[in-house]
Amino acid sequence: MHPLLLQNRTLLLLLAAVTLAFGAILWPLNGAIFWGVVLAILFTPLHRRLLRRMPRRRNLAAFITLCICLVIVILPMVFIGISLVQEASVAYERARSGQLNYGAYLQQVLAALPAWVLELLDRFHLTSMAELQARLTAVGAQASQFLATKALDVGQNTLQFIVSFGVMLYLLFFLLRDGPRLAARIRQAIPLDTEHKNQLARKFTTVIRATVKGNIVVAAAQGALGGLIFWILGIQGPVMWGVLMAFLSLLPAVGASLIWGPVAIYFLATGSTGQAAILTAYGVGVIGLVDNLLRPLLVGKDTKMPDYVVLISTLGGMALFGLTGFVIGPVIAALFMATWDLFAPVDDEQSS
Repeated sequence: MHPLLLQNRTLLLLLAAVTLAFGAILWPLNGAIFWGVVLAILFTPLHRRLLRRMPRRRNLAAFITLCICLVIVILPMVFIGISLVQEASVAYERARSGQLNYGAYLQQVLAALPAWVLELLDRFHLTSMAELQARLTAVGAQASQFLATKALDVGQNTLQFIVSFGVMLYLLFFLLRDGPRLAARIRQAIPLDTEHKNQLARKFTTVIRATVKGNIVVAAAQGALGGLIFWILGIQGPVMWGVLMAFLSLLPAVGASLIWGPVAIYFLATGSTGQAAILTAYGVGVIGLVDNLLRPLLVGKDTKMPDYVVLISTLGGMALFGLTGFVIGPVIAALFMATWDLFAPVDDEQSS
């Protein structure tokens, strides 16, 4: 074998080995590193504006940007997380003690249904009270236990949370300060044409900004509006239900309605027609309108991806990577489409 060829192969093997080893070292802190990178991408425009006013104070500009990020994003999330832990714990204790009986709620709903609806349900064997109550009670208890367990994990793993939180802030500061030079170094190391590298980099940053801003704005708006109407109607645990609606709002069109819809049906079945009408009108006219107006503007317009690709990649990303998958999924889909576009560019006449 030629010495130069052997040297190149050895170098590539060494590069792959040390990269995998470094990735294994960083994997326990993958969440902190990921969100540090995402927040750095989101707040880089603000950091650049500060740098124009103080070009020789890079550390101060990065520190001010970090403080603004804390006030706008991180501290509100911490306060909401604390409230979620408290309300999820109360809901789990009520479900375990029997005070929160989902089977009894179902019985009230079935008792209020018209005869023709009961006959229709009976054809599908959905009116067996004992079986339905047992299933619904088990599902409700499991859901409450899941929420309480996930929420309490943050409180029980306090040390791990503090370490990850500190790593994220520390990394965010240096990514804000040294991010442009680091990005330039990475682009220089990638063996692609300059135009192709710039195209992929633009697509990467655009999709992250659009996905995070779009989904988080829609989720925060729907969760806040849903929690507000639950609090006004006197439903216990408005923060917990608001967070659930915010999480489910990642599913376009029907997400938040999976929470307020059954509650509206329960109000209607138990004779609270006024509350049912208010909740239904508010859910369709206010919560649903947020999704229909904001999501296409903030997500689809910037990513320039079809809605079905955004939906499928979001669901697949969350199934594979957990909560952070709502960002990772669309980013992978966008890079997939952008990479194939390098080999088969879309003709403007065909796309129009």
